[in-house]
Amino acid sequence: MFISNCPVGKLSMFLKVLMAKVKSSKDAKTVSAKDRLQALKPPSFQEISPLTSIDINVLNNKVGSTKTAKSAFPQTPKSSKRKRELHDKENTTLTVVAVARPIAPRLLTMEQKRVMSAVMTGRNVFFTGSAGTGKSFLLKRILGALAPENTFATASTGVAACQIGGITLHAFAGIGSGSAPLQQSIEQALQKGKSSWKQCQHLIVDEISMVDGEFFEKLEKIARIVRRNDKPFGGIQLILSGDFLQLPPVSKKGENRLFCFQSEAWRNSIDVNIELRMVKRQNDKNFINILHDVRRGRCSKDVIQKLKATHKHQIDKDGILATKLSTHKDDVDIINNSHLEHLPGQLQVYRAVDSCPELARFMNNHCHIVEKIELKVGAQVMLTKNLDLQRGLVNGARGVITGFDVGKEKLPIVKFVCGIEQAVNYEKWTVRAPSGIVLMRKMLPLQLAWAMSIHKSQGMTLDCVEVSLGRVFECGQAYVALSRARSLEGLRVLDIEPSSIRADPKVLKFYSQLDYENSHQTEIDNYF
Repeated sequence: MFISNCPVGKLSMFLKVLMAKVKSSKDAKTVSAKDRLQALKPPSFQEISPLTSIDINVLNNKVGSTKTAKSAFPQTPKSSKRKRELHDKENTTLTVVAVARPIAPRLLTMEQKRVMSAVMTGRNVFFTGSAGTGKSFLLKRILGALAPENTFATASTGVAACQIGGITLHAFAGIGSGSAPLQQSIEQALQKGKSSWKQCQHLIVDEISMVDGEFFEKLEKIARIVRRNDKPFGGIQLILSGDFLQLPPVSKKGENRLFCFQSEAWRNSIDVNIELRMVKRQNDKNFINILHDVRRGRCSKDVIQKLKATHKHQIDKDGILATKLSTHKDDVDIINNSHLEHLPGQLQVYRAVDSCPELARFMNNHCHIVEKIELKVGAQVMLTKNLDLQRGLVNGARGVITGFDVGKEKLPIVKFVCGIEQAVNYEKWTVRAPSGIVLMRKMLPLQLAWAMSIHKSQGMTLDCVEVSLGRVFECGQAYVALSRARSLEGLRVLDIEPSSIRADPKVLKFYSQLDYENSHQTEIDNYF
């Protein structure tokens, strides 16, 4: 059962009620076969009555402190029959014990707990960490803990925004590209984004590293003016997530790049900086150490030799080839289209169905799912959505098209690396427009996977990866590509030079300060 965008308190209450009724029903009198046959409802249908304090007694076996018959759960109006039953037992005292949590959620690390605590106390937080440290997981936990009516989830890119069910930061702000002068941007925000600015109490920004510092400054000024509040960001709580040692803001050649943390708005707004360090994606300590050095721009001979040695790895199996990560988008399109054309057999075309076709262009810019995909038997594909976590059918899972079913839609049959072979059906994605309306796109959760851009791969975990780093042109680009792999055995590096691995000195200085703050906080935590 998946329930999204539900406040934690209400979701916890619902699950406790459901668990209490299920436990109570096990002790209930079994309905006879005769009664079932005479019932008007289908055999599979079971009626669940409102939860009462008596149900809680049954659940806890009448063990615990004795209290009056007053349930901690909200009561519904009682029927006359129920009232008579309770009246007959008016002298009976009931044992009420708190119901245990029905679900054991994935535990937060000490660092993640610090982030959650800071968020829930209303502080402006920036949390960061290397690839695979659980930033996305924590962000979703935060989203579930905050009231959805005044929490806005945004990201620096449309792909990242779609992953968290939000919109781009530019779309939220209502100022277009943000290149207009401040006064003009303020007028645009008052016309298009005023309601968002007014309603927002918690602003989440994912992939903050790709937001330009000057744009961040402009947003802070707009927020104060539109909200008529002189506090930083007009009193909005900021929850920022990202890794400045990965992809930086896009800048034109010759322009001076300004990171968000260099801006005055950042210094005035952010109260807490926390770095997550426990890596979840990779288990191999050797590979984790290599990635740590690459992330910090450290390029020893040992690191280069270990990465170059991967070019002999045989990571292709059962007709599933490794995905080649490329630095340039044009190369990706050429590689995918060329391989598809050379495959024999009939081409199958699948098109997306949008809930609002006239806004298809907006969906294309804010959703990573394409309008059209062409497939053939033998096409290398990748899942773009989690379908079954336990069976390994997750976002980024690799496979190959082995055929098409005989149904009307001729759904593609995919054999995945995990060994599963099945037809892949249409799935739905939702994108929230700045006006508040929710747009939906229905499409196959697949994309061609002979090649993929490093930029588009950010945030993904890939089963088998082939990397070419000879044309790296940006700090952090090599690290993003290498950290997509689950293990060193699933990685093949075609070409790499020491110059491919580099980190921005300004970012390294910022993270050195974070290291000091984190180590100081760890000492305090250990003391207490």
